Amino acid sequence: MSKNITLGIFGSGQLGTELVKSAKKMGLSTIVFSDDKDGPAQKFCDEYIYSDYNDVSNIEKFTNKIDVCTYEFENIPLETINRINKIKKVYPNPNCLRIAQNRILEKSFANELGIKSTEWKHIKSLRELKKNTNLFPGVLKTCTMGYDGKGQYRINSLSEIDNNLDFSKEYILEKFVDLKQEISVAATRYQDGKISIYEPSENKHENGILRYSKIPANIDQNLFKKSQEITKLICENLDYVGTLCIEFLITNSNELLYNEQSCRPHNSYWNSVNSHNISQFQGHVRAVCGLDFINNKKISNSEMHNILGFEILEYRKKTFKKNEFFYDYQKKEPKEGRKMGHLTILKD
Repeated sequence: MSKNITLGIFGSGQLGTELVKSAKKMGLSTIVFSDDKDGPAQKFCDEYIYSDYNDVSNIEKFTNKIDVCTYEFENIPLETINRINKIKKVYPNPNCLRIAQNRILEKSFANELGIKSTEWKHIKSLRELKKNTNLFPGVLKTCTMGYDGKGQYRINSLSEIDNNLDFSKEYILEKFVDLKQEISVAATRYQDGKISIYEPSENKHENGILRYSKIPANIDQNLFKKSQEITKLICENLDYVGTLCIEFLITNSNELLYNEQSCRPHNSYWNSVNSHNISQFQGHVRAVCGLDFINNKKISNSEMHNILGFEILEYRKKTFKKNEFFYDYQKKEPKEGRKMGHLTILKD
């Protein structure tokens, strides 16, 4: 595919914005489709279509203008992605999105590949929840939607169950593990099957929201290698194209457990923009647009601090050192727990 490409992107948040910026550096055109009238990506893309994700007329208009399509988050109607994919290629493919949209499908897919996760159970009713006390203490999560801790309920015992839970939704109950660390691994798989894999990132969460990531992760070589092998295995079995991120849990006995996957660039690898020769975003754009493979190379160890809610107001007043890189997502309204920016610090 030549560089005379128009890339269509669903979603206009911080990840979509960085995809637009990466594409622009490569001389590619971008059209962003979003249901957010204030989406920051509109400040950088060539065209912005503000519309409901189910609007057939606007989807057709979008499809006719682009050469290839991708997305920055998973909460897009699968029907919309399937509709576009019949006319223009969508990467990652619709099956990747289908699996990523449902926690049951995610866990089942990984387990069927022989990848171990925490114990879990598909929960369809209050009665079923009360029968599975063997998974307490645990966390009850909605099977669909939900991110950054939303739609999640910690349950330590039978007495803590909320009898008013809405079971018009389906849930997954996951048993808590004896947690030592959380890591993630990002990989970019190109259309020819070549994979550029990043080293594991060590992550810390607060209230289900990523707070901090660092490279290198403080893990042994066995976990380093195993986490990368699992990530490659998932990429290949999904026939994945683009950047994928797998989140893992590590127990105090050094057992590596699959947690979840993101079929898009991920918050925990933002630092790759400064710490690597090619960021996860650049790799994603190159892969989905059929450009030549480039393997990632680390330039510096790094750490990334997420800036949440009203914290952004203080960060906007600060001055930074040469090894510090402040990113303001330019979202219109700070909200409690909302990702408003981040700070990357190079350590070498």
